[in-house]
Amino acid sequence: MGRAKEPVPAKLFMSLIVKEDDIFYQGMEELKKDFGEIDFVSEKLPFDFTDYYAEEMGENLFRHFITFESLVSRDSLPDIKLTANRLEEKFCGFDGNRRINIDPGYFCLVHVILATTKGYAHRPYLGKGIYADLTLIYRNKSFQPLDWTYPDYRQETVIQIFNGFRKKYLEGLTGC
Repeated sequence: MGRAKEPVPAKLFMSLIVKEDDIFYQGMEELKKDFGEIDFVSEKLPFDFTDYYAEEMGENLFRHFITFESLVSRDSLPDIKLTANRLEEKFCGFDGNRRINIDPGYFCLVHVILATTKGYAHRPYLGKGIYADLTLIYRNKSFQPLDWTYPDYRQETVIQIFNGFRKKYLEGLTGC
């Protein structure tokens, strides 16, 4: 018989998609209030794989990935997603459109999980209206996309970012 035990805490990351630099910086400051100090901010990456957000947020969007110093319990992902959604609402324009898209997730040694409000066959339900999207898995010394992985998460640049995240996460675990 297997014995239930809590997994090692995971590293929280967020993808912030915006059009305006000032909204990005304001968003980061608000996220720090809820999730603590940020220990990594990626370079500005163009978000041009889809026009999904164009009608609501405009054209020429960019993305940054950020991570936080503190590790999180994996079962906290629904609450984290709901907090991110509230922050998106706070930054809405007068027309009600979002000015920032915040997609939280976590990574550990074996995978990258995104939180989403959209259920699908590969997205198990976590609770509170939130699903887990298994986005990347680690094998052959690198994160690998899956059949359903979003095109932007398939980019070599993004995979290398997550490989770097994993390396720092592993160093932190072995330093405990």
